[in-house]
Amino acid sequence: MTTTSPIPVKTSPAFPWTGLIALAAAVFLSVTSEMIPTGLLPDMSASLGVSEAQIGLLVTVFAFTVVVTSTPLTALTKRWPRHGMIVGILVLLGVSNLLTAVAPDYAFVVGSRVLGGIAHGMFWSIVGAYAGHLVPKEQIGRAVSITLGGGTLAFVFGVPLGTFAGHVFGWRLSFGILAALMIVGAALVWWLLPAVEREEEHILRDRGAERTRDRTIPAVIMVCLVAAVTMIGHYAFYTFVVPFLTGPMGVPAGNVGALLFIYGIAGAGGLVLAGSVLGPRPQFGLLLALAVTGVAVAALAVFAGQIVLALIAFVLWGLAFGALPPLLQTRLLHTSSAGFRDTASALYTTSFNVGIGGGALVGSVIFDAGGLMLLPYCYIALLVVSVVLVVIVGRMTRSRVDA
Repeated sequence: MTTTSPIPVKTSPAFPWTGLIALAAAVFLSVTSEMIPTGLLPDMSASLGVSEAQIGLLVTVFAFTVVVTSTPLTALTKRWPRHGMIVGILVLLGVSNLLTAVAPDYAFVVGSRVLGGIAHGMFWSIVGAYAGHLVPKEQIGRAVSITLGGGTLAFVFGVPLGTFAGHVFGWRLSFGILAALMIVGAALVWWLLPAVEREEEHILRDRGAERTRDRTIPAVIMVCLVAAVTMIGHYAFYTFVVPFLTGPMGVPAGNVGALLFIYGIAGAGGLVLAGSVLGPRPQFGLLLALAVTGVAVAALAVFAGQIVLALIAFVLWGLAFGALPPLLQTRLLHTSSAGFRDTASALYTTSFNVGIGGGALVGSVIFDAGGLMLLPYCYIALLVVSVVLVVIVGRMTRSRVDA
């Protein structure tokens, strides 16, 4: 009698929920740390004896530090263990927030924010690629969306809760609590996040980078350009969204907070869509999200005076835009070779922060020169540019099998 041996069944590794949730918690803390001064402007201004505009500049200092330092520091540390770096970065963010909490004057606060910006830039240069290393390529969209969900929750809950605590107990205690949470987060990441090692072929590719130019670099740069252009358009308009809501839309000032909360919830819905429906096809997902964002912003501008239609457009804008950051990150990781992902993430972090800072600047110039209603049309024009760039990225990668 002839016996046949059973055919081995190929099983996929379990989805790393615990590790990704730990990463999402770290993202939550990092984004809360970046944005919390915006909610504590009056308190910090009165305590430190400077204007609210100077306190607002702390966010700019933070973002500018990220732009200047993230890419070179990522290149310098590319052979360091990523797991240990994330733990160390969270500790450094904790130290930065503690120094802010005990700062005797404004200059000391600026210095502490520079330290935080250095850590924040390094963190964002690592975290997206780290999520990509934890899962197979077909699950990258899902993993990135879970990780970036921490950033969405930071805007919806972290910054408002930090602001509330600062108003009730004092802004210094708010930063002190955040510092303590950073240390707790570092411990949880050390305990729950699996360490990842780049495959040997990727290490060898890094070592031979001087001799062989990575073929994915041009497409990676194009994705980063898409991110920068999209964010410039978004923040040119979103920076002045409150005057738009209370002006052309006629929303009472007391209802603005609730509307922004709804916008954040809609953004969380977009994040879920990016991770579930659109994530496996990031090229198509990006084109769809950019198109829907443009339609929603156009409807918002045209029907600003018709409150029901304007509110529907506003929520649709939040939903569509909420899908864009995870889809951009997923497209980046699909486009880049595995050995270039860390550097690609650093370039992406730089371009994203250039978009945030540049968008606010462009919006201010347009607002002063042409008025508030010109901003949404500027946004739409830049979204059209982004769509064209995404199509070019698709053509650049169509004949190449991603690493």
